Amino acid sequence: MARIVLGVGGSVAAYRACDLARELMRDGHDVRACLTDSAQQFVTPALFEALTGNPCLVSAFDEPERGKMAHIDWAKEADLMVVAPATANLLAKLAHGVADDMLSTIALATRAPWVVAPAMNPAMYASDPVREALRILGSRAAVVVEPDSGVVACGDEGKGKFAPIERIADACRSVIARKRLLSGQ
Repeated sequence: MARIVLGVGGSVAAYRACDLARELMRDGHDVRACLTDSAQQFVTPALFEALTGNPCLVSAFDEPERGKMAHIDWAKEADLMVVAPATANLLAKLAHGVADDMLSTIALATRAPWVVAPAMNPAMYASDPVREALRILGSRAAVVVEPDSGVVACGDEGKGKFAPIERIADACRSVIARKRLLSGQ
C-alpha cells in the first residue's frame, strides 16, 4: 500500500479526480487530497474527505493535527504525488518552484515521485509556457500523462482533454511498482 497525495487543480475536470481517488483506493492505496482554491469552484473538500476517509487540505494554514505542519508531514509521508487535473497555472508553479498554496508547498517539499495529468483548453496546452513547464517537469523525472484530443468544456477541439482515469491510474501503478523495485538500492 502506498500513501498518495492527490493534488486537484481548478479545471472543469476536477470532478474526475474523485474517480481517480476511488480507483487508487481500490488498489489498496491511502489517498489524501489537497485542493487548490480554484479547484473548490468545482469540487469540495467534504467530497474528498467522504471518499477517502482522510482530511482534505486546502489552505496553506490547514493543520488537521495540532502541533504538526501538514505540508511537511504529507510531503515526507508521500510515496507518490499525483496532480490531476494539472492546470496551466499549476504546471508553471510546479516547474518553477512557486509555493504559494498548500498543494504547491507540499509538492516543493516532497521527495516522492510525481505523476502529472494536464487538462486545459487546447490553445493553452499548446502554448510555449505550458510546453516549457512540461519539459522542465519531465527533466525532473515527473511522469506526464498526456491529455487526449477532443472537444473540451469550452467547446474548442484539440489536445487538452483530461486523460482517461485508467491511463492515469496505470501511470501511478507503474511509478509505485518502480519505486518498490528500487527500494533499498
